[in-house]
Amino acid sequence: MDNSFLHNKKLLLIDDEQEVLKMVTNILKASGFTTIYTAMSVKEAILTAQDKEPDLILLDVMLPDGDGFSLMQKLHTFTDIPIIFLTAKDEASDKLAGLGLGADDYISKPFLPQELLLRIYAVLRRAYKEDSPLLVLDGCTIDFDRAEVNKNGNSIPLTAKEHTLLETLARNAGKIVTVDALCEALWGDNPFGYENSLNAHIRRVREKIETNPSKPVSLITIKGLGYKLIARK
Repeated sequence: MDNSFLHNKKLLLIDDEQEVLKMVTNILKASGFTTIYTAMSVKEAILTAQDKEPDLILLDVMLPDGDGFSLMQKLHTFTDIPIIFLTAKDEASDKLAGLGLGADDYISKPFLPQELLLRIYAVLRRAYKEDSPLLVLDGCTIDFDRAEVNKNGNSIPLTAKEHTLLETLARNAGKIVTVDALCEALWGDNPFGYENSLNAHIRRVREKIETNPSKPVSLITIKGLGYKLIARK
């Protein structure tokens, strides 16, 4: 999918580490984003969010004058823009707390640049729709903007990884996408060792998109090479 229409979105980075702000800013600028604001405290973050009205916030949990969870609740009193937690913490309780309070995603430091960008693009695409047709497969349709599969009248949500997997295959519909290419799309520049994880994601995606997952007709295996997504014309 073409993400270029998202590069005009304004991003606000909130972190108390100057080096992290600089690193993430450089990653975003290198990928095509042009308007990036930063803040290093709760107070500065609220003032910047009110003044600049960003389209997406990347928010650290630990800040010098408060915590990210409380800040998110304050931000949600005057804006409903998407928020991704960016934090060194990787405890399940913190993740569930953030998502339960309304965060759109959660990524832990250290992270790969490609992983960060994939998460940002996925959240932005869900929040800011570009007019585009649904991807029609045999027995279902995929709405990438809503991150869901529509099958038999039911809407089945996609996880971030499933969304990225299907999006990568959809960009190359009808063509073989190698295992290495899919692992790189999902896990970044060092994709080695993720083949078993990829197989698990493929299995879960088939359960969502195929009428008979054990006999797939849309997401097929090309033995020894990779996978192919067959879209209906």
